[in-house]
Amino acid sequence: HAALLIRKACLAEGISRQELVLHSDNGLPMKGATMLAMLQKLGIVPSFSRPSVSNDNPYSESLFGTMKYTPAYPSKPFESLDAAREWVSEFVHWYNEEHRHSGIQFVTPAQRHSGAEKLILMNRKVVYESAKQRSSERWSRETRNWEPVSEVWLNPEKSETEEQEVREKVA
Repeated sequence: HAALLIRKACLAEGISRQELVLHSDNGLPMKGATMLAMLQKLGIVPSFSRPSVSNDNPYSESLFGTMKYTPAYPSKPFESLDAAREWVSEFVHWYNEEHRHSGIQFVTPAQRHSGAEKLILMNRKVVYESAKQRSSERWSRETRNWEPVSEVWLNPEKSETEEQEVREKVA
């Protein structure tokens, strides 16, 4: 089922060979022969978390954290499989279409995916600059950077300055 889902997603999104790395935990479905054969056929590179390391995929962990702590999270078990599916479907819609993510400048994943983020962020920049011009005494520094985030990294390399700050805090 997972292999078919990935195949359909690649076709729907127009992902061509060698454009995708699929990161997952070390679960049997993701490491099974059927899945790996499908990934190879699609030209998708598999990537797996290190054994016993829970934060190798912080985006998935963040998704699950958001899910677990959303006010809509059920306090009781679901009454049926269909009820669980419905709740997850509604959560996924909210997460992708309504929830603004700080890592991508407070736009939704759907806005980023469709390219709408550029216009949204450009408009935000205009609003902030206008507010600063009207009340410059309220601004002690530059306005927020509303440039689109070009790349999002799982574990970004730290700059020399950041490395030095970490060393100083530890010392």
